[in-house]
Amino acid sequence: MTEILHLSTFLRRPIFDADGDRIGRVQDLVARLGDDAHPPIVGAVIRIEGRNLFVPIRKIGGLAQGKVTFEGRRVDLRRFERRPGEMLLAEDLLARHLINLVRGRLITANEIELAEINGQWEVVGVDPGRRPLLRRILGSRFGSRVKADSIVDFASIEPFVGHVPSARLRIPYRKLAKLHPAQIADLVEQASHEEGEEIISAVGLDRELEADVFEELDTEHQLEFIEVRTDVEAARLLSRMEPDDAADLINEVEQDRRLPILENLATDQQQKVRQLLSYNADTAGGIMNTDFVTIGESATVDEAIEAIRKSDAPAESIHTVFVVDAAGMTVGAVAIGQLIKARGTDVALTIAKTQMAHVHPHWDVMRVARKMSDFNLMVVPVLDEEHNTVIGVVTVDDLLEEMLPQGWRRDFGVAAVEE
Repeated sequence: MTEILHLSTFLRRPIFDADGDRIGRVQDLVARLGDDAHPPIVGAVIRIEGRNLFVPIRKIGGLAQGKVTFEGRRVDLRRFERRPGEMLLAEDLLARHLINLVRGRLITANEIELAEINGQWEVVGVDPGRRPLLRRILGSRFGSRVKADSIVDFASIEPFVGHVPSARLRIPYRKLAKLHPAQIADLVEQASHEEGEEIISAVGLDRELEADVFEELDTEHQLEFIEVRTDVEAARLLSRMEPDDAADLINEVEQDRRLPILENLATDQQQKVRQLLSYNADTAGGIMNTDFVTIGESATVDEAIEAIRKSDAPAESIHTVFVVDAAGMTVGAVAIGQLIKARGTDVALTIAKTQMAHVHPHWDVMRVARKMSDFNLMVVPVLDEEHNTVIGVVTVDDLLEEMLPQGWRRDFGVAAVEE
């Protein structure tokens, strides 16, 4: 079994020459970032007579034995200067926030774990628990070694670029993109403002993902990142958000910015957002989504399914397809499950419900919740006051978002740094 050692056991430890004389102290270990899952250690920063000098790892011995020795002929007396791609383990990682990409959580690196693998020292993991803190208080008697299964594998860890100067241009987007937008939003809410900006910058390579993440952020953090954007940049972001989420956010920005941002939206999106802004935020009209799927009353099941495929409506809004007559009045609704089970040549209206459970735009969210609960609905249509036309749909996720209190993730420890 590979033996794992703590970084802290090497910090400020004396380093001796071949004659056993102390020549300095270990200030830090240097690792090289790249494509390796476990960054290799390339050397150490040694403090000698008030100067920080670099010593290559090949000239350092005794790491595993506990007595660090200098095995070279002479020390390069040039002051240490970080090179691109290099990471100082203590300065850049220890006690810093890191991203656990497997769990989509922030962790604090209370200890950095090292191991010698095939003759090469590597950074194999971090310990986010409290044990390292106790060890620093109680000293070496609390234990200097750990088992491999007690740490978080460094292969699943991503440090913030701001912690590692010149190491990389940004957090790799491809890694963050594997997380759900809600997980990325949780990361942003756990992080400091600078760390959050780093995450937002990384996902900004995918404008759709950036918008999805913004939809998941709480209002406080949405405003925090909108403030640093111009009206045009804010409008570009809102244009990719669902109209109801965009309307909610516009309602929260400073009043003198609302109209300029709104006017920079594309005509179609602007029209939808203006419609939603005409309703109170805590009503069915205020939380509904205006994107949904409709078909004509003569459409077949196959044609209904094809309409779903071609629709730009979000997936959660298309659990139900609405049937309209030639005058545009809604005459029925059919669930997507019913369409899948039916024969393709059947007329969709023949399997549709013509007496639809529905809500109206002025209904408050509690009344909407009762209706959806009573009828076991994932999506409920919002009909105009004349009961003629579907003007939007309320989905269960939007209803929950409205009913849960602001900051509930933090209140229940969901958006907390993991130990």
